[in-house]
Amino acid sequence: MELVFLLEQVVNGLVLGGYYLLLALGLSLIFSVGGVVNLAHGAFYAIGAYVSLEVIKRFGFGSSIVVTPLLVGVIGILFERLLLRRFYKADPILSLLVTFGLAMVVEQGLRMVWGAAPLPSNMPAEFKGNVMLGEFLFSKYRLFILGFVLVVMTGIWLLLNKTSFGLVVKAGVQKPDMLAVLGVRLQPYMTSIVALGVSTAALGGVLFGPITTVHPAMGTEIMTVAFVVVVIGGLGSFWGVVLAAILVGVVRGITIHFQPTAGEASMYLLMFFVLMLFPRGLLGERIERFE
Repeated sequence: MELVFLLEQVVNGLVLGGYYLLLALGLSLIFSVGGVVNLAHGAFYAIGAYVSLEVIKRFGFGSSIVVTPLLVGVIGILFERLLLRRFYKADPILSLLVTFGLAMVVEQGLRMVWGAAPLPSNMPAEFKGNVMLGEFLFSKYRLFILGFVLVVMTGIWLLLNKTSFGLVVKAGVQKPDMLAVLGVRLQPYMTSIVALGVSTAALGGVLFGPITTVHPAMGTEIMTVAFVVVVIGGLGSFWGVVLAAILVGVVRGITIHFQPTAGEASMYLLMFFVLMLFPRGLLGERIERFE
């Protein structure tokens, strides 16, 4: 029985890893391509969670999965064009300070509009309850999240590896000088990268709102974990971030099972040991602009 419960915690850890993946993938892409430390990334996750509350009230949960990322993606385009692109060639500390300030502004803005108290996000009725698979008991909604994140991950991988857009982005991460010689400007692609990144963060807010607390500081709280995942996975590596998100989620899930108070510390210990063995992260690529 103990083994069955442990395996259930592994599955819950995979769901948690999917949660981290939706935030860390966009954060990693923006940092790798633009060289910008976007501390406001978690703010888009929080915006997505709050916008989804309003969309769900009017159109239902299914519509929110589509509409919310699109709306937040438009905000991301404005964010990139009006603010972020000013800092691509500037001292990274400037982008860090500006995006940190923006994150604080968004957090206070959410308090002004929706209040400081946590708000409930109702789980769709069709996903309530559990599923028995042999001796295993799983939440229907968590299995839905796991499957949906897998679909999103596959879509992003196909975009980055099977399209001309993805080839330019990968070249921009690995050989930006070569793109400049060929006359390819990477800046226009950054708008799409930022829109994609903040849309996936907003999708995380939609999917995990029903099983977490929707409150103004939720974006700030998740940013530390997102950075840990990016550092463990390594800059410029899609599969590195995926592997890191799964590892962090599963390690935290199993640790909480045996020692509930040590869940937070487990991911930092994991990061320490990974960086001792792999200074660039698990699958980190050499990025010329940072070396």
